[in-house]
Amino acid sequence: MTRRTIIIDTDPGQDDAAAIMLALSSPELDVRGITAVAGNVPLELTARNARLITEICGRPDVPVFAGADAPLRRKLVTAEYVHGKSGLDGVDLFEPSHPLQERHAVDFIIDTLRDAPEGNVTLCALGPLTNLATVVERAPGVIGRAREIVLMGGGFFEGGNVTPSAEFNIYVDPEAAAIVFGAGVPITMMPLDVTHKVLTTRARVERLRANGNRASKVMADMLDFFERFDEQKYGTDGGPLHDPTVIAWLIDPEMFSGRKCNVEIETVSELTLGATVIDWWKVTDRPENAFVVGGVDSDRFFGLFIERLGRY
Repeated sequence: MTRRTIIIDTDPGQDDAAAIMLALSSPELDVRGITAVAGNVPLELTARNARLITEICGRPDVPVFAGADAPLRRKLVTAEYVHGKSGLDGVDLFEPSHPLQERHAVDFIIDTLRDAPEGNVTLCALGPLTNLATVVERAPGVIGRAREIVLMGGGFFEGGNVTPSAEFNIYVDPEAAAIVFGAGVPITMMPLDVTHKVLTTRARVERLRANGNRASKVMADMLDFFERFDEQKYGTDGGPLHDPTVIAWLIDPEMFSGRKCNVEIETVSELTLGATVIDWWKVTDRPENAFVVGGVDSDRFFGLFIERLGRY
């Protein structure tokens, strides 16, 4: 089996933790490193949380690098109201035993892309796109060596989740998103339109908990906390499990459906800042720059997620 080499760029976040757990339990994927960015909580906590998750998974060998502590041109907006003050509320937390790597996350991404064969490394973006945009700005041309970028962010039919028109990851750093979407790298985009179809229902969380191992029980407890916000907001049984869709796409893309579209990022309007303007219906002649996912077999998704976490 040929393993896909990936870097996970993330701001954990319970759903980021779920994505990392799915990736580290999947033999199809070779996780070369995890790069932290400020987003759901400040960088000090996202870098701590990424290391904590790798230890829960028994994978302290996976290096973690700290990256951008603020958006390119704006003040940081965080989401403790969703994720709790730690970013991973819902479980007993501890201080990871293995340290952060000394290299900056952006330098690690640049060096990895330069050293690997062209088209070898997939960048998996689970948070604001500040680190990846900084790669584009600091080392023009290097980002083009990536195989593709698979990201969770944006929305179209579902609107936004932090403003009426903007999804959180894009809203936090819209200038970074505009740079990334304009970089000419193949992009697969997991917007709210697909993540709102993978709900952590009570039955699914209990199936996960029934695995009985530490990682599954920790994740089930995290989801008990995480889903409460969206259950109240949307009136659903469970909440969307956003970020693991990125990893599931790499493992089993046949469970998803979508189409190539042009995606532009609003960076000026106070009313729609951070909106992803997706030309889903091809009403313009702007060039396609992303494969936008819109559908998913949610039972197949959770079957994969629960089975893989049961391997720990």
